Amino acid sequence: MQENPSAVLNEIIKNVEHVIIGKKETIELALCAFLCQGHVLIEDVPGVGKTSLVYAIAKSFGCSFKRIQFTPDILPSDITGFSMYNQKTGEFEYQQGSIMAQIILADEINRTSPKTQSSLLEVMEENQVTIDGKTYPVPQPFTVFATQNPVEHLGTYPLPEAQLDRFFMRLALGYPEASEEVNMLDRFNETSPLEQLQAVSNETSLMALQKTVHQVHVAPAVNAYIVNLVRQTREHASVTLGASPRGSLCLHRAAQAWALYQDRKYVTPDDVIKMAIPVLAHRLVLSQEAKFKKQSPEQVIAQIIASVKVPV
Repeated sequence: MQENPSAVLNEIIKNVEHVIIGKKETIELALCAFLCQGHVLIEDVPGVGKTSLVYAIAKSFGCSFKRIQFTPDILPSDITGFSMYNQKTGEFEYQQGSIMAQIILADEINRTSPKTQSSLLEVMEENQVTIDGKTYPVPQPFTVFATQNPVEHLGTYPLPEAQLDRFFMRLALGYPEASEEVNMLDRFNETSPLEQLQAVSNETSLMALQKTVHQVHVAPAVNAYIVNLVRQTREHASVTLGASPRGSLCLHRAAQAWALYQDRKYVTPDDVIKMAIPVLAHRLVLSQEAKFKKQSPEQVIAQIIASVKVPV
């Protein structure tokens, strides 16, 4: 690959920051998940820029983008597509569902039924749709960014732990600082920067970056450190259900992506520590006692990081 991966990623981040102000770390993490071909759950209150973030990333890479608004009455066939009889040809033809795009925004995924949630998660896992025994691959590169509102619970269907585990990473944007919000008012005064955003890379470059992530070296001691962190989530007193082996694989890959972004060809323990909370926190199920004490999964991961010996 001719291009410097770190330079390409920094150019993408700079481009997205024209739209999303003051959230560089969240943009960095979302891009790392994208590089790892992982799906992202964005959990935050309405109006903080979740949709804009995903659309800006799609436009920066020149990828196709579709937004699916999840409602209680949306059907699995709306997502995956369906077969329809063509009277002229006398054959059934596949009618594409809304999942057929490179970047999907599954907006308010917790507002739809478990059956429809499962149809989306199946495509996320297999990167293909099966209708009437025929398989249709989704466009590549393919990533789902799902959002859910943590405040509203009436009329929602929370994702079960097994389905949360399918998400590579969980992120939150949060409110901007006062100065950033003032800057936002000025920037959005006449037209939205999102409408004028231009691609600064392409899908070929993105897929090359995704392959480069796998080439970042991880030393045996760092692999052992990743496994120790994950195993401690299963043994922690505040945790009923710890991170799965899939969590170990995701943390390993995320650390490689972060090292690549830092312009390194090897992973350090600091890369693992940086990615531990966004990759592992949503995979934990806390005990009732921990919930009563208002302990968060993020706090548990931080305690585990502090207790596990870091390899030299």
